[in-house]
Amino acid sequence: MIYRFAFCFTLLTAGLASAQGTAADYERAAAMKGDLMRHVTRARLEQPRWHEGKLYYHVRTGEGQEEFVRVDPAAGKREVIKKEDMPPAPPKEERRGRGRRGEPKGNPPPEGKWQASVKDHNVWLHHADTGEDRQLSTDGSADDAYRGPLAWSPDGKFLAALREKPAQKHPVHMVESAPKDQVQPRLKTHDYLKPGDRIAQSKPVVFEIEGKRPRTFTVTDEQIPNPWSIEELRWSPDSQRLTFHYNQRGHQVYRLMEINVAEEGKVRTLAEETPQTFVDYTNKIFTNHLDGTRELIWMSERDGWNHLYLYDEAAGTVKNPITKGPWVVRGVLHVDEAARQVWFMAGGVVPGQDFCYQHLCRAAFDGSGFAVLTQGDGTHEVDFSPDRQFFTDHWSRVDCPPVHELRRTADGSLVCELERANLDALFATGWKYPQRFSAKGRDGSTDIDGVIYRPSNFDAAKKYPVIEEIYAGPHDQFVPKAFGLQQRQHGMTELGFIV
Repeated sequence: MIYRFAFCFTLLTAGLASAQGTAADYERAAAMKGDLMRHVTRARLEQPRWHEGKLYYHVRTGEGQEEFVRVDPAAGKREVIKKEDMPPAPPKEERRGRGRRGEPKGNPPPEGKWQASVKDHNVWLHHADTGEDRQLSTDGSADDAYRGPLAWSPDGKFLAALREKPAQKHPVHMVESAPKDQVQPRLKTHDYLKPGDRIAQSKPVVFEIEGKRPRTFTVTDEQIPNPWSIEELRWSPDSQRLTFHYNQRGHQVYRLMEINVAEEGKVRTLAEETPQTFVDYTNKIFTNHLDGTRELIWMSERDGWNHLYLYDEAAGTVKNPITKGPWVVRGVLHVDEAARQVWFMAGGVVPGQDFCYQHLCRAAFDGSGFAVLTQGDGTHEVDFSPDRQFFTDHWSRVDCPPVHELRRTADGSLVCELERANLDALFATGWKYPQRFSAKGRDGSTDIDGVIYRPSNFDAAKKYPVIEEIYAGPHDQFVPKAFGLQQRQHGMTELGFIV
């Protein structure tokens, strides 16, 4: 395939050799792949932190130059301060709200009691106080082994584990025709499973730790046929129910299931997805258990759009949709159980904007009070203040440099603009904005959005070969939406192409 592409590429460019590939072209291309970010100022808030109700950060204003800023949200006032007036920088942490499921996978071992581990394919207990070792399972083997994660019930009376049968062996042979360290070719073999081969398959097992005759509860192969994965082992606060996510191979059945130890290990389904296409389990799974009310927030594409639903967990039925409409939930940032509200990022909620632009939204558990809290025509990222009264909004487009704003969480109203990136020095290098465009898909109605990159010396009177850069997977989108330098694409254009 590489050779075919190279051959077509040669034919495509043969008639254009006189118009491209000069030394000057390569010099411009190399410059576009250099350190262009040094020409951009005020593009990012460095080490933002909240201290005593005020926001602090610093920004780069030039080569070796910085500006230190304090913002008083109550007064709506932004002021430049001295470096020595800055509070200590916070420790590095992941951006809040990026969790996929929003739930922990298990509980730590109860203090002063048994500690669990897997040894020789079986589950073992070690008592921290007495030093006693106890083999909890005896039927594990290399062909059917126990493994983690090990999840203790909150009361320490039950322990959940996974039991896994390994994948079959399927050796695939390749010949390395020209090894670097010898003249003769070398045969290489590795395992590579094919459709229909047996993959590794797990099922949950629950052990009762104490009692005259400690019980063991498991899930049968008939209850979870052909699993692709078993994940998210989670105990209810009363230690009576263990839930887990079951993803069937083929990804057309996805369930949240429960083992009820109070009912002798009864297994039931709490929520289920059975689409005709597939469950996008890498991007569109979110679960939040509302233990105080025995409710559940569940993400689903069942109506054709990715939305949130409120379930009665005890009954295993939908109470109501939390969100609905011809737009999609892109990720949940926060669930406020006390106020019964959920905060999330969504795409397609602002008419006239690119459907993939993300905006911060809020809705009540009963579906009321839906609100879009960000406003700029671009894609947004947000960070909340510790008390969640304010949030910083960072938005941009491929043809709009980053804008940073401070907004009120209650209604999304603007407190003040923090920064707006400056690109004057970048434009001086010859860099140009790409052009956004929208075209109709094959069905004649669906908008397909993209961007076009042109050479810095573009001449509308000339013809240019076009490099179409796509990735046609059904589970993601790769066309840039936020501002970026896209140096690889701009570098290609300087060699005489349109990308």
